[in-house]
Amino acid sequence: MGILTWIIVGLVAGAIAKAIHPGKDPGGFIVTILIGIVGAVIGGWISSALGYGTVDGFNISSLFIAVLGAVILLFVYRKLSTRS
Repeated sequence: MGILTWIIVGLVAGAIAKAIHPGKDPGGFIVTILIGIVGAVIGGWISSALGYGTVDGFNISSLFIAVLGAVILLFVYRKLSTRS
């Protein structure tokens, strides 16, 4: 259930990350949402590994971690895709 929750939270986080970090994305809105999902999963994994808590549903702390992971991953993606 944890991964499924992070995927759902990631959909929301991707949309929020796009609003926080606006601009032209190399892959469009769908790629941004997918980056949000991956960022949420990575953010959830890192926060669980560091002991900040586990995924226990759709709550504000889970959303914050997911958005943070998505914004960071979106930033890295944009930097790497503009170099190529």
